[in-house]
Amino acid sequence: MTSNETAIVVMCGIFLALGYAGLPVAFALIAAVVVVAGLFTDLTIGSLMGQLFNGINELALLAIPFFLLVGEIMTAARITPRLIALTQAMVGHLRSGLAHVVAVSCMIFGGISGSSTADTVAIGTILMPAMTEEGYAPEFSAALIAAGASIASMVPPSIMAIVYGAVGDASVGGLFLGGAVPGLMVCIGLMIYSYFFGAPGVAKRRASLFEFAASVRGAALPLMIPVIIIGSILGGVITPAEAGMAAVVYTLIVLLPAINRTHYRRLPRDIAMAAVMYAIPLTAVAGASAFGWMLAYLGGADIIMGWVRLLGTTDARAILFFVAVLFLIVGDFLDGLPAIIILMPVILSLEKLGHINSVHMGVVVIVTLAFGLITPPCGIILLLSSSLAGVPFSRALRRSLPIYVVFAIVISIIILLPDTVLFLPRHFLPRAVGCFPRPHGGGWICP
Repeated sequence: MTSNETAIVVMCGIFLALGYAGLPVAFALIAAVVVVAGLFTDLTIGSLMGQLFNGINELALLAIPFFLLVGEIMTAARITPRLIALTQAMVGHLRSGLAHVVAVSCMIFGGISGSSTADTVAIGTILMPAMTEEGYAPEFSAALIAAGASIASMVPPSIMAIVYGAVGDASVGGLFLGGAVPGLMVCIGLMIYSYFFGAPGVAKRRASLFEFAASVRGAALPLMIPVIIIGSILGGVITPAEAGMAAVVYTLIVLLPAINRTHYRRLPRDIAMAAVMYAIPLTAVAGASAFGWMLAYLGGADIIMGWVRLLGTTDARAILFFVAVLFLIVGDFLDGLPAIIILMPVILSLEKLGHINSVHMGVVVIVTLAFGLITPPCGIILLLSSSLAGVPFSRALRRSLPIYVVFAIVISIIILLPDTVLFLPRHFLPRAVGCFPRPHGGGWICP
């Protein structure tokens, strides 16, 4: 083993040891980098501190606090129940209707907040008591809500997609559109699973046309938020950060006056909560940036590339399956944002080796890391959901095992059938996936 390989092993070992000892992820990452820099390199603390700053000095990251603020206002101002009422009118009459409501509500709310954590809290606090009353086992509810909340990491305005685009120089708009279909597939998969394996629930009659229209009218203003976000980005009018600002402005000057005027007095609390939710991942992003920089300095990308070459293939599908397995393992021990930043040099190298579209690669990574949010030993979102349901993590984990099949199928489909990811970007943001105008007009040429 070379000195660089030894340094990488030591750095990863220190990080894992400190992490399992209870030290926050960001500080465990920074400590591991500082120790290895002192023992194995001539790098100064000043250069490491500069890398911490460089990791968060990205304009695209400014979008995150605005989306978090919109989600926090929607939850605190009791606007989320309007979205749930709409999904109830849509699918509540089916067998296991409330479970279907959970899946669809998670996808809709995820299209507003972009945060799986916010999605879990917003949907879980409202629907978990109702699910218990209808006979759903608490561990089933915890598993389903955690799996549904992971969709927020796939569909626009996914925070993972924003970070991936900023660090990997990929189109954020392309990642938004590319993740929409996998997110929808996971939602449908959860509904199919719930239909056959969930509790029957309380039978409800199908909503009348008048009731459905009333629910649409009640949810119309909140549903304009994802339209503003996606429409403005697709139109090339504003950047993701500016789209987040526009969503906040719309929430403050249109949504709150129309739905809950008294909530203005609580805005300072909402802003403080959004700032806290932003500070935690941003600190992890800074630490992960330094960790990834050190990993690249020690040649970590070349080492992993050597493993791939042992497979004896440059086939894009084989490489993508390798990436999925790699990030599934990494996602079991590390949150999605640090994982993306640390392994971005590896991602870019594998992307070049297999001639893989950057949006396709990004969506595979994001969906796999979203899956990691509900897998052991960490399973951050599943842990949060089980605590909200008041059940041990182990029981929620057992009920999650069949749901893993849904994610495995979706990941396999998006690897084997790239058009499931690239169809929407090619039609609405062709430049994002490498398409270019035909020399004599009449459409686009897409490699």
